[in-house]
Amino acid sequence: MSESISKLKQDFEAELASLVLTSKEDVDAIRVKYLGKKGLVTDLLKQMGGLSAEERPAYGKKVNELKEFVSEAIEKALLVAADAALQKKLASGFVDISLPENGISAGSTHPLYDVREEIIDFFAHMGFEVDFGRDIETDWYNFEALNTPPDHPSRDMQDTFYLADKVMLRTHTSGTQIHYMETHKPPFRMIAPGHVFRVDSDATHAPMFQQCEGLVVDENITFAQLKGVLQVFMDKLFGSGVKTRFRPSFFPFTEPSAEMDVSCVFCKGEGCRRCKGTGWMEIGGCGSVDPNVFINCGIDPERYTGFAFGFGLDRIAMLRHAIPEIGLLTGNDERFLSQF
Repeated sequence: MSESISKLKQDFEAELASLVLTSKEDVDAIRVKYLGKKGLVTDLLKQMGGLSAEERPAYGKKVNELKEFVSEAIEKALLVAADAALQKKLASGFVDISLPENGISAGSTHPLYDVREEIIDFFAHMGFEVDFGRDIETDWYNFEALNTPPDHPSRDMQDTFYLADKVMLRTHTSGTQIHYMETHKPPFRMIAPGHVFRVDSDATHAPMFQQCEGLVVDENITFAQLKGVLQVFMDKLFGSGVKTRFRPSFFPFTEPSAEMDVSCVFCKGEGCRRCKGTGWMEIGGCGSVDPNVFINCGIDPERYTGFAFGFGLDRIAMLRHAIPEIGLLTGNDERFLSQF
């Protein structure tokens, strides 16, 4: 048996050496001949059944050593054959160096990044400070200090991602305003851009999106001033021809409160499926700061008044670029992103 194994190894070495290693097909033929299902090395393994229990270990070891030797030799031969084929192709081929290169497509900033930086730049020029806040908030900053009663629907699990008892991913950036009012004395102006998290997902809503809230506190601040600031801001974002409207609404931390709409960018106000036939699309909420919020932050509501507003950066990006699905903004599809 040992002699047959040694003989087969010698035959394999001689056959492999006789090849001119320029063809992968020739090497594959030897591999099949020796290591295939009906190969010569495979046949030696099948002969173990006729040996005694004492002979099998030594015989099996030698056959496996032969199999490993053949496998390694064939792998090396394949590399040599591939390199030889490449050199032959390069030697006989022709490269037209005058052809244009494929090039690498240039990247660009994300539309959400552009919107955020434009908003920050706009309000910075109006004297607003920027505070990005924190993604994780306690119940006090996310709800209680903002005058949200314990039975308010926004506290429910279907709206809020709770991490622990009274600890959650923030559902809005309004909590940053509470932190700011605790550490600053009026008068001041500030905005709070950042990510927020809600259990919500459809064509125009996502479980994580970007929001920006603003706050102005001083003596004799009025709702009319709020409308003036937001109208100038909408003109900056969508052009001077954009129409806006304010609808009465309710937010626990502002009184009076309003929803702000802009004319639909998809149908130019005529009414379509995306604006549900109204010609308007909601862009954010706003209102005069509720006196209870001032009290919670140690600010005298008899002396100071203020206004607050908040809007989604994703929504603004969708309106500016007529993007139909919010998922496109986070889908990382290069066909979509290359348009910006």
